[in-house]
Amino acid sequence: MDLNYTENQKIILETIKEFSKREIVPFMNEWDENQIFPLDLFKKIGELGMMGVLVPEEYGGAGFSYDEYVTIISEISTICGSIGLSVAAHNSLCTGHILKFGNEEQKKKYLPKLASGQYLGAWALTEPVTGSDAMRMNTTAKKQGDNWLINGSKNFITHGSSGDVIVVVARTGELGDSRGISAFIVDSSNPGVTSGKKENKLGMRASETAEIIFNNCIISNDALIGEIGEGFIQSMKILDGGRISIAALSLGIAKGAYNAALKYSQERSQFGKKISNFQSISFMLADMATEINAAELLIYKSAYLINNNKSVTTDSAMAKYFSSELAVKISSQAVQIFGGYGFVKDFPVEKFYRDSKLCTIGEGTSQIQKLVISKNILS
Repeated sequence: MDLNYTENQKIILETIKEFSKREIVPFMNEWDENQIFPLDLFKKIGELGMMGVLVPEEYGGAGFSYDEYVTIISEISTICGSIGLSVAAHNSLCTGHILKFGNEEQKKKYLPKLASGQYLGAWALTEPVTGSDAMRMNTTAKKQGDNWLINGSKNFITHGSSGDVIVVVARTGELGDSRGISAFIVDSSNPGVTSGKKENKLGMRASETAEIIFNNCIISNDALIGEIGEGFIQSMKILDGGRISIAALSLGIAKGAYNAALKYSQERSQFGKKISNFQSISFMLADMATEINAAELLIYKSAYLINNNKSVTTDSAMAKYFSSELAVKISSQAVQIFGGYGFVKDFPVEKFYRDSKLCTIGEGTSQIQKLVISKNILS
């Protein structure tokens, strides 16, 4: 496992820094304050090749590995967690599901538009009463001749209102049966699809989170991804990569908060000297820097494993668990270093603090990650 940045990664870092200065930094506080989802921004990100990072070039994607993907998500998230979250969800969930399990016709139809940013992707698994307990989902897909009829609702869906293409996971068999769940591709223009409540969130406010309602939504059999009954198993495999996404998102938020705190500590004076000279502050910064390095190693190990088609379930759960909890810890410490200024919106760490908490919840809570880890190390 080579820990040096490749030329691709170096170019990506510079590209994101320049793009962020121009297209994200001047507007992100307004987006956050007013909960604006900057849809046009993602078309511009698509032009950079970052909406189809893992998609092969034959389908219009960048054809990169998880090394470049982690670099992209973490670097964007050092600036704005909301934008990092949306780029991650689009790439790893909707686009990733079609890429990994779709047939050739589905890939050719959807991947080029998703990879370019022309289409925005959504992935619909979670329901109002079934979060971690996905096998008890109530949304159903019933066979009717050559079609399927979907009824039910999904909530906490990233791009639930603005997504053009939705991968929907629905029950096609008995309640609680892991083989009774299937996955489908649904166009949001379908008359049986409507968006419901848009969530008013603590953090990640510029990343759209909304309910999707399916009311007698008719889709053709061509929309089925893989075989009937494979949807739950597919979803669990998609979440292996999704954990790496959220770990990278967490890493970016942690780095952003740390960088802000480090800079502030070298500028702020109290009792006649810079606060970075106080041992309590310098030791706090030392802990932050060390733990960020540890998180990065966990994440890039997971990237190495998935790049080489090795089992990544335990390692990605470890990376997601450690990095997400660390993002909360470091952003909280950054607020403490800023003192009163860390509690107001004029300074960046307040936003990192609010954004960080979702990382311990989305795509599997920290408790679910510990369940996954313990099950695998004890088996």
